[in-house]
Order: sequence, then structure tokens, then C-alpha cells
Amino acid sequence: MRNAKTLIRILILVWLCCSLAAAQGAKPAVGRQAKPEVKPELPKEAPPPATYDPAGRRDPFKDLLGGKEVKEKAAGSGLADLAIDDITLIGIVKMKGKYEAIISVTDGFPITVKEGDKFADGYVLSIAATQVVLRKIKDRGVPMAKPKDIIREISTEEL
Repeated sequence: MRNAKTLIRILILVWLCCSLAAAQGAKPAVGRQAKPEVKPELPKEAPPPATYDPAGRRDPFKDLLGGKEVKEKAAGSGLADLAIDDITLIGIVKMKGKYEAIISVTDGFPITVKEGDKFADGYVLSIAATQVVLRKIKDRGVPMAKPKDIIREISTEEL
């Protein structure tokens, strides 16, 4: 039993010595010589800039706009693109003594219109407290011989 305890103590001592040597960066053994560190030499001149040869293909690095600014076109010019048949009257409000109609377009977005606002096939003729009169002057892009008045009303129950 005594020999086993001694053997364990010796093994622990050897393990501690090895771990300390590894932590401090153990020096090479006496019989071996360390190889000298070789540092790579840096080139004295920078290499010429690389060029791209497209070989008949489109150059992916070329600026396609040529330095010009791009102005994005608006999705739509507003009321001028709407047809009278595509709108729904939501409500009428009085602002600064004049009536304005709130309409809903095909996308469901509300827009306010005043007298004289133009659509693709007509314009707003008049707005009263309970109704909006729209004058249709074109049918499918062709001018009509006689303009047609379309009346959109809000029922008095909704007021």
C-alpha cells in the first residue's frame, strides 16, 4: 500500500512539471536545435493592377448607368389613371366651406377629390352634401358624342 501511494505522488509530481513546462513554453531539448524562423520577403514593387478581358461577353464590372442618376417613375399618376366605373364613394366632408368626396379605388385606398378633379374617362362635375356628380366624357378611351352624368349618393341613413 505504501508503494502505491508513493507511485501516485511521483506521477502527480511529473504531471505538474509537464503542465508547468507546457504553460511556460518549454525550450527545445539539448540534443535538438531549433530551426531558425524564416520570414517571407515582401516584393519591392507592387504588381500591376489586374485587368478583366470580357472576350466578347458583357463586362460585369462596367457601370451600366454610366454615372447617370436614375429617377424612378411613380407607380401611377393618381386620379388620371382611374376610371369612373372603378371608384366607390365612401363619404363627403366639408372643408373650408367646400365639399370634398372621399372615394375608394380598386386597391381599397381612400382618396379625396374636389370639383374639377380629372379621371381617365371624365371629371368631378359637382359635390353636394349627399351626392357626387361625375361626368363621363370617354368610353374605353374613345370620346363620347354626348357626355354622361353619373351620380353617386350617400344614403341619409348613413349620415
